[in-house]
Amino acid sequence: MAQPTPIRNADTAVQLDPLDMLDVTSQLTSEQRMVRDSVARFVDEQVLPIIREAFESHRFPSELIAPMAELGLLGCYLEGYDCAGLDGTAYGLICQEIERGDSGLRSFLSVQSSLVMWPIHAYGSEAQKQRWLPAMARGEAIGCFGLTESQGGSDPGNMKTWAKRDGSDWVINGSKMWISNGSIADCALVWAKTDEGVRGFLVERDMPGFAAPEIERKFSLRASVTSALYLDNVRVPETSVLPGVSSMRGPLSCLNQARYGITWGVIGAAQACLAEALEYTAGREMFGRPLSHTQSVQMRLADMARRISTAQLLSLRLGQLKDTGRLHPTQISLAKWNNVRMALDIARDCRDLLGGAGISAEHHAIRHMLNLESVITYEGTDAVHQLIMGKELTGVSAF
Repeated sequence: MAQPTPIRNADTAVQLDPLDMLDVTSQLTSEQRMVRDSVARFVDEQVLPIIREAFESHRFPSELIAPMAELGLLGCYLEGYDCAGLDGTAYGLICQEIERGDSGLRSFLSVQSSLVMWPIHAYGSEAQKQRWLPAMARGEAIGCFGLTESQGGSDPGNMKTWAKRDGSDWVINGSKMWISNGSIADCALVWAKTDEGVRGFLVERDMPGFAAPEIERKFSLRASVTSALYLDNVRVPETSVLPGVSSMRGPLSCLNQARYGITWGVIGAAQACLAEALEYTAGREMFGRPLSHTQSVQMRLADMARRISTAQLLSLRLGQLKDTGRLHPTQISLAKWNNVRMALDIARDCRDLLGGAGISAEHHAIRHMLNLESVITYEGTDAVHQLIMGKELTGVSAF
């Protein structure tokens, strides 16, 4: 896709980037820019040429795992264990560029990095860290995160999966649903209730009683692996239990890590849609003039740029707070709610601006639109994040 032409202001001779109207780039460090630009090249050269075929054929492009690992993207904001040790803003920019390619690929990155590697790093034993983190950073081992259950959805405290002690082992029974990476995972971080609180268990794919069938016939995240997890008397040794947490704080803290990346990622999807709409409306003539020369189209494009700019500032601020250790979960909820809604609305409007062509896989908007229907649902729906905000404002939980 051609990049939109910078906008020149006749008074100041400053060229504005249509995808970065407030020049957020100028607020980035040289390292952050370098990270963003290198991932952008990877997306342009290796993701975009194959992603349409992968989406159409319901195929996760596993051939991209190795180059992502070579770029140091997996677990990139963790320290040690072959991880890159980047700051939070750099990680957000990585998510932005990867999701400019496809939300399914960013989902893979988020699960591997934020939902599996981060909790092992934060709550795992040294032996668990040494075993899993370097291999996951190199893409040699894949992880998945087992929290959501079919009857639970937005109420993770309603989980039915239980683990009971049996001698020096634990025996787990239950099931999980809508698990990204499940069928390709070497290690599933399964959260289960116990008599000692909610614990995290590192369940390996070859353990007897464990199964991870893939969910088929999806119309969203088709270039991503989504699975169910079934645990039938799965025996797990004590050495596979995360020792550092025994409450819902464990899985919820993981979700905050992933939600942070999502707030950045969806900006990339929205930018891809706006770039496509700018190119299409400039070249498509109706009633004797290009669509982009009409007031109604310009107003719609302007609204997209306004909303993307707002989202960029929100995520940039989150990154600053994260890197100084001051990021609050409610601030993440505010941005997840705003930014994903922004991206989905823009994808829908861009699809409409493309007219009949907008439903074709030849264009990006329909794919991003379908993917974002999942992104606005997982890691907390709009309603969940509104209620998190409401609790912060009133001091009363209305869940």
